[in-house]
This record gives sequence, structure tokens and C-alpha cells, in this order.
Amino acid sequence: MSYTQPNGNTDEPLRGERIAVVGAGFGGLSAASYLTDAGADVTVFERNEHPGGYAGRIERDGFRIDTGPSWYLMPEVFDRFFQHFGREVEEFYELTELEPLYEIYWKDGDHAEIPSTRQGQKQLFESYESGAGSKLDDYLSDAAEAYELGMDRFVYPSRSRLRDMMDLDIIRSVRALPKLRTMDTYVKSYFTHPKLRQIAEYKLVFLGGSPYNTPAIYTLMSHVDMNLGVYHPTGGIASVIDGMVTLATDLGVTIHTDTPVTSIEPLSRADETRQQFDITTGKGPDRNTAETDGGRFDRVVANAAPTHVERDLLPEEYANREAYWNSRTYAPSAYLLYLGVNGEVDGLEHHSLILPNDWQPHFDRIFDEAGWPDDPAYYVHVPSKTDDTVAPDGHEAVVILVPLAPGLEDDTETLEQFRKLVLDDLAETTGVEFRDRIVLEESACVSTFADRFNAPEGTALALSHTLGQTGPLRPAHRAPGVDGLYYVGAYTNPGIGMPMCLLSGEHVTNAIIEDTRKTGLLPPVVPTSTFR
Repeated sequence: MSYTQPNGNTDEPLRGERIAVVGAGFGGLSAASYLTDAGADVTVFERNEHPGGYAGRIERDGFRIDTGPSWYLMPEVFDRFFQHFGREVEEFYELTELEPLYEIYWKDGDHAEIPSTRQGQKQLFESYESGAGSKLDDYLSDAAEAYELGMDRFVYPSRSRLRDMMDLDIIRSVRALPKLRTMDTYVKSYFTHPKLRQIAEYKLVFLGGSPYNTPAIYTLMSHVDMNLGVYHPTGGIASVIDGMVTLATDLGVTIHTDTPVTSIEPLSRADETRQQFDITTGKGPDRNTAETDGGRFDRVVANAAPTHVERDLLPEEYANREAYWNSRTYAPSAYLLYLGVNGEVDGLEHHSLILPNDWQPHFDRIFDEAGWPDDPAYYVHVPSKTDDTVAPDGHEAVVILVPLAPGLEDDTETLEQFRKLVLDDLAETTGVEFRDRIVLEESACVSTFADRFNAPEGTALALSHTLGQTGPLRPAHRAPGVDGLYYVGAYTNPGIGMPMCLLSGEHVTNAIIEDTRKTGLLPPVVPTSTFR
């Protein structure tokens, strides 16, 4: 399917462009598909055995366990992605809407299931605080407005530069200014009960932030789960990656796995109008993508941490913003246990949150005084409750995730002690004990993310969505000082999360088309604004 411009014209504006994509995460695969659809000859280089980046998988002994994201939210963004290419989600994977959305175990013995229906949600909120049911209607209406405002005026149009904010749509968005205060302050204006505030605020972990450092514009995340629903793709998030790989290869993208890029060398063209790039990989320069130039490309899109690109892949004379990156606020890292369990795991739903009544000390240990939490808040994922393809008969797949401060030391002794602390806490809080039935176990922590993904400080996400790292204050798609080099994925706009990385691939394609045509800000590939 050829690229459709916002005015309805169909052409291939990038025909003749050879583009390398470094990294096959959500952002890289999305960019590869959009770029190929726009006429470019695209080659993707992925250092790991499977595409997916952070969205990896463990496939062993009949288990198929996602090692990265596990919440399928904002389904319309996935629909929009596949539909751009004339395809449907249903061609690639099946979705199940979860009921309940998730459950919460508090460490005082309390337990709540979050229903998918508004009536059930209101009854739950009312049971904790008189009048909170009707306030929930107001809060979720406000969250829906924040979502529409944010998506239609900021996210879909790709406003990654300050000059892109000079638009009447932005001026009309002045009513959102009260949402620039912190999420915790904003949610307190609706709900007094601390547990209701936790229900409203926990989604910020998906954005790599805390209720105390993230602007309230992200109240939109309450709309994302409580209004739009939580889903599970059969086979896990790995099935979504498989679908994206199939789409990309159908479009003509070449994907090399187990092929780490070791250098990106900018070269001056003979006509000196712009640069080209030589790509070197761990297996030597790729010789399969160009007729005569070997591993030479007109442009490079990096779906890798910009710190790694600038420090390790570019020559020293090019952009190396070490001081800039050191001043950034990185999203949490994580301690993860990936477990295969013999027998049933009773007492846990598909998604479970285990929360202390006061979770601020844990957030403080992440963002203020880095350290291992003594009383952690954490998440347990049991996808086999919904999906019998992820574990063999008579077994369950279990993932435990504890957010941690990036940069923590995670030596073997510390990890063993923390594993015991978390499994003891899970048994005490939920009554679920399965340690003597574990038949498969792998783990990941800070050093895993640093080593496997070149993630700065071992972040498990990217840059946090603080006010100073939101919108045009987030790193742009165009790499400074290197014409023809671009970034895609969670470190740039729109930000963290699978849907945002899908959109990032669209945005970087628009930036490249803009650069080839030397025109102004392009609307999104598929115009979506409803605010006129």
C-alpha cells in the first residue's frame, strides 16, 4: 500500500532512499513499516535473537513468557497502525478483554477487583468513600477530555519541537494548564481516601513516573484503562511483535536479527548536499541491502538509547551530549522474576497489584534517595489465567515486577535476598505460595537492562514523563549535529509505552519526509483531530 498524504494524494515520497533502522523494538518496526510504505528501501538491524527489543520472550519447556510489557492498552492505536497499511489486527492476533481489569491486594489485608463496567467501578469507589461514585464520573469525564486533548492536539500531530507549538490548537488548549500541577495534588481534589487515590495514580508507573513528579495531564491514563479497557493478545505481547514483523516483511522490509550495530559512520556525499552513513555490524558491514554501496545508507533511524548511539556508535567528533543525558530523570528500572509453576496458582487474577497502604517511601527510594525498598509495591502477571498458549497443561506462567531506582547495584547476594523478601511478602499478603513448585525460573534486573539494551543506568523504560521531559521538552526525533540521523522509540516523542512507540515510528517518518521536501510541519499520516 502506498503512502497516503493528508491531502489524499498517493505517492512514494521516499523512493530511492536507503534507510537503516537500528533496533527492532516497537518504534523500530513501526518506523520500518511506515518508511517502506513511503517508498524507502529499509533494512533493520536487531542485536538480539528475536525482534521486539524490550518486548522479548522466553520460549522453553512449553512456556511462552513475555519478558517486557504485558498490559495491552489503547487498542485504537494498534488498530490505526495496521489499518494504515490496509490490514486489521485480527489478521495477526486475537484480543481478549479482561474482567476484572486487574485486582489489588493491600498489605493491611484488604482486597479489591477493579471492574470493567462504570457501574461496578462506581460501586467500588462508593464503598470506600461516600460520594466517590459520582465523583468518579466527573474524574473519568475529565480524564477522557485530557485524553482527547492530549492525543488529538499533541500526540498524533507530532509536536516534538518548540516551534511546532505555535498553533491555534495549542492556544485553544489553555484550559489544560491546571493539569500541570502534580498528579497527586490533582487527584486529591477528587478523592480523599488514599486507596482510591492509589487506584487513580498507579498507572503512572507505565510512564516511568510517580504521583509526586508527573503532571496531572496524565490523568488521561485513567481513561485509558477504566474507560477504554485492558486487553490481552493471545500468545502475549510477543504475538503483537510477530504480527508487526509479518507486516514489515510483507511490505518489503529486510530484518537482520542477532546482528548488533557496532558503528554508525557519517560520510560526506560527493555533491556535499547531505551525508550518507556506513553501518558496521558485529558480523561485518551488511552487504545485502545496496546494489553497490555495501553497508551504506542515506539515513539512519536509531531505535536504541541515544546515549548508546552518541557515546558508542558515532565517531567522537559527533554529538556526545554526556552532560545533557546525565541531567535527565530516568524512569525506573525493575527486578523481574519469570516463573513457570507446576499446578494452579489460585488467588491471583491475570493482573494483580500488591500495594502498601503508604507507597510514598517506595517512590522515594526510586526518585529521591535511591535504594532497595523495604516494603515494596509490585505487580504480578499470570497470563495463563486467560491464555492457555503461554504455559503447558497443568502449569501457570507467572511474572513478578518490582520497580526500582535506576543505577542500583544488583549483585548476586542482594538479588537472592530481595527474591526472598518479595516471595515472602507475596505469600503473606495474598496467601499464594508456589516456591516448591517452580519448574522454570529466570530473572532480570538493573544490570540486565544495561547490558542487554545499553539502557542508561539500567532503566527498564526510558526517560520519565516529568514536566520537564514532556512534549517538546523531550528529546526530538532529529539527532542534533548529525543530518540524516534520527531517533525513534520511548526516549523521544511521544514517549513511553507500546502505543506511543507505534506513533513514534509514524512521527519519524513524517520528519524524514519533511526533510526530503524541506517543507514545514506535516500533519500526521492519518489525520485524527476532532477538535476544530
